[in-house]
Amino acid sequence: MKKIFNHIFLVSSLSFFSLQCSDESFDIPPNSQDRPETIFNNEANYRLVLDGAYDAFKSPIYYSGDTGNSIILGDVLADNLILNPDGRFTNKSAYEWTYTPQTGAVTALYSSAYFVISRANVVLDNLSKVPYTDYMKNIEAEAKAIRAIAHFDLVRAYAEIPTQSSNASSSLGIAYVTTFDTNIKPSRDATVEITYNKIIKDLEEALANINSDNGSIARLNKTSILGFLSRVYLYKGDYEKAIEYGEQCITASSSVGTRDNFVNIWRDASQDGELFIIPNANVSDDDVRVGVAYNQTLSNGIQSEYNVNYDLFTKLGSTDIRKEAYTLTSNFGTTAYNHVIKHRTRASSTSLNVVNIKLLRTAEVYLNVAEAYMKSSSANPTRALALLNILRAQRYSSYTAGTESGTDLLNAIYNERRLELAFENDRFWTLKRLGQSIVRSDYGSKADGTGTDAPTGALKTLPAGNFRFVLPIPQDAINLNPNMVQNPGY
Repeated sequence: MKKIFNHIFLVSSLSFFSLQCSDESFDIPPNSQDRPETIFNNEANYRLVLDGAYDAFKSPIYYSGDTGNSIILGDVLADNLILNPDGRFTNKSAYEWTYTPQTGAVTALYSSAYFVISRANVVLDNLSKVPYTDYMKNIEAEAKAIRAIAHFDLVRAYAEIPTQSSNASSSLGIAYVTTFDTNIKPSRDATVEITYNKIIKDLEEALANINSDNGSIARLNKTSILGFLSRVYLYKGDYEKAIEYGEQCITASSSVGTRDNFVNIWRDASQDGELFIIPNANVSDDDVRVGVAYNQTLSNGIQSEYNVNYDLFTKLGSTDIRKEAYTLTSNFGTTAYNHVIKHRTRASSTSLNVVNIKLLRTAEVYLNVAEAYMKSSSANPTRALALLNILRAQRYSSYTAGTESGTDLLNAIYNERRLELAFENDRFWTLKRLGQSIVRSDYGSKADGTGTDAPTGALKTLPAGNFRFVLPIPQDAINLNPNMVQNPGY
């Protein structure tokens, strides 16, 4: 951990605060302050530093690069993808479930998330240096929300999820860091429940003070905080709260992304149904290739690291607009594959794999609330079905409203979640929070499901409750921090 914070001690230099994002949604001039002790002398500079915290979501390797990129992590660990034998075999330890504390190859999320947190904490540590106006109240709210979101990504990866087992809530949490201190040696929270309560506290305090509109969906606001609260409470198993906050979010932003706009959402030509994004401009200093973890384009076609598992590919039927938005069947050399193109390019752009990062969409909130209604003590399957049908009506052509009930309805919600959030870092965490095994299909990697590379043996199934559902704390963090405890099994 000390190594991580020593790295982020770049806060003491100008480069820590220099912002490199010039997307039309988020055009910020470079900071001209020369010393950290003088930067916090006016409200505008707090905005500059805080926007640097948003920008840190693109730091290596939170949502950038290939090995360990969060854009692929939740799918390569699960059953949505299959290793392409013509690829470079990136993320192989994640796919094979062979990651160790020493290799760290599964993801750099641990250091990257704490980097985001450090930037948010720098703002929060220095709030008292200017008058506490409404402007600063909003700055504080955004910073707390950023801190909570990054900690949530950490806790679902490096600890158990409260709903995955009867004793998960009492298992070890993560280190919830609330100040910027390069000498800090934090301990992990005694329980997962404590960590979730801290996340919720930050988010609810943010909700109370944040602006309804901060000028762009590239900055958090009341609606997006409501959406994140629906996510966190669903993971915590507090379904009444997931409903409460999710319904408020839906009221404020009801579109799940219309069918007519859906392909353009993934080409950055529409923001329909988006609640919070990290912008990614097509300029030389902000050309973060978030989609490179999936594939690259060469002279002989798309070279994919992983292809769509054929089982999932067939579930995306011919009337489903997501098949067009998410996938493309084409050759690499002489072999046809089903490629993931969800993060491949924006409209009218020559910069491949450079797109805005969609961290929250209204469609997810619909699915959160629908599932919560099925599990709440005051269950409301009628409303759950209505929410599901609103989403399905915008994904399937000539759609006839579904009439499922009971277990069939809950399974339909799970199925739609898999299809809707495929390749958005959701699948592994959903299976984990449901306490389910990962069971990969018997199909090979070719476009028609053939091939001799179908998962077998240790690549086929990760049983529910296996210790590898919790990722290992990187060994270098443990070596540098005697208070840090490794997860069981490693």
